[in-house]
This record gives sequence, structure tokens and C-alpha cells, in this order.
Amino acid sequence: MVTSEQLPDWLKRQYPFKTKSYTTPHGAQMSYVDEGPHSEEAVLFLHGNPSWSFLYRDIIKTLSPKIRCIAPDHIGMGLSDKPADYPYNLAARITDIEGLVNHLGLWKVHLVVHDWGGAIGSGWAVRRPERVGRIVIFNTGAFRSPHIPLRIALCRTPVLGTFIVRALNGFAGPAVWMSMNNRKLTRDERRGFLFPYNSWGNRVAVNAFVKDIPMEDDHPSYKTLAEVELGLKELHPKPVRLIWGGADFCFDMRFFMRWQKIFPHAQHYYMPEAGHYVIDDSAPTATRLTTEFLLSK
Repeated sequence: MVTSEQLPDWLKRQYPFKTKSYTTPHGAQMSYVDEGPHSEEAVLFLHGNPSWSFLYRDIIKTLSPKIRCIAPDHIGMGLSDKPADYPYNLAARITDIEGLVNHLGLWKVHLVVHDWGGAIGSGWAVRRPERVGRIVIFNTGAFRSPHIPLRIALCRTPVLGTFIVRALNGFAGPAVWMSMNNRKLTRDERRGFLFPYNSWGNRVAVNAFVKDIPMEDDHPSYKTLAEVELGLKELHPKPVRLIWGGADFCFDMRFFMRWQKIFPHAQHYYMPEAGHYVIDDSAPTATRLTTEFLLSK
């Protein structure tokens, strides 16, 4: 695991948090941000692939003076341990987050999710709906879908896909420009997103996340995702806000419309110019829409 003290100065300026660590049920060290007033109520920010808690840096800076903010890096991602041998699957990811929430003694959790964070966060939430407060959903899914971009499907292939993702950095590398549409990331922002994924070994979970997309009904995570999808009805009473980037090459309009059917009462904001990294691509708007919703009564 990399500690915040070990980060280079250019990254500390963007990500000025003192990280903490938690030992998951599978024995790995999970890095997480814990900012704001100590409380049993907190906002839990869950990232996806190939980002890390760096994605939420601006929202945390804005929100943490008023409410506790927790932002973990999934095992194999960000500053967390990157073991070669780990159960890199959806079920284990959900268990890791459940363990962190219990470790921190959180009894009211507001969820903010993006990409794989949607399935992981929803997987925890449907197990513990009584602990869930408000939910902010950025471009993500938590249900089965037959839709996958060809370039991601290629990265799922057993041998070639692994070579592309781990040897050529052909997943995390292109994400810093493919996930943006409204603007370009600055040099230091690109470096920040890519900092944890600078070698074959450090890209182990980037590859594993891609392989864990359950497109076939005999896939090991297919049943887990189906159970999460079925359990979403447990979250119907919760206040939900959808904040969606319409220029996403992966989670497109079909996913946005699916979420509206699942949560017909949800407030929804569609930004046609924003890409997959909507939180960065339309940062002021995304931050404002998130903070005002989470702080409203």
C-alpha cells in the first residue's frame, strides 16, 4: 500500500488528504480517505475502473467541512494493496466495503457511486437498506446488460486482453482522454489518474475488473449481479439523484433510462456534453448538484 506521505508533491496538491488503512476480510490493506467531522453519518464515495478515490477529490474538498466523507480505493486500485492473488470479483468487492463500513461504525451512509462503484455500492446497500440515506448515481450500472463497447469487449479476451491492459496500459491509459468530452484533463490531472497504474503488476486489478464484467450467464459474477439487480427494489424509498454525462462511450443513454425506470421518483440531471468522467468533465456542476442534494433535508 502507498501512504499519502509517499505521494509526490504535484499529486499532494490535488489530493491533499491524509489516507488511512483498513485490513479487508481477505487480508489486504485498503487505503481510504476519511475527511470531515467524525460521525456515524457519512458520505461513502465509491469509484470504478480504472479510476480511484482521486476522482472525488473536488467534491470531498467542498463537502467535508460539513459532513464526513469516506472514499476508499478498492483492493488493487489507487493507493491500496495490489496483490497478485486476490478474489478480484464483485462478491468480494461488496464484502470489502461492508467490512469497511462496519469497521468505521457507520450507521447512516449516503452513497455516491460511479462506474463499478454502482454495482459494488448497490450490492452493499441492498444488504443493509436500513443504513442507507441519500444516493447519488453518476454514469454506472448495477444490473445485467447485453451492451458493451467493442474496445472493452476486446480487453476481456483471455490472452490478448490481458496483454493490452497490463503490458500496453491499453485500458487506464486511454481512459484519461476517452472519458472526457467537454474539456481535456490537465497534465497533472492525467498523471493523477494514472499514478497508481504504472506497471504490469500495478495494473492487476484494472485487468481483473474488465474480466469481471459478467456478460454470460455462466460468468462467476453473473449471479451476484443478478442478486444486486433484484435487490434494488429495497432502495425504492430512498432519495436518489441521477447525474449523467451524455457523451459517455460506455454507460450511454440506455443505462440512464434504465435507472429512471428503476427509480422513477429520482431527480435526474442529464449533461449531454459530459463524458464518462462526468465528475471532472463538468466539475463545477457535478460538485454543486452533489453537495446540494446530500446536504438537503
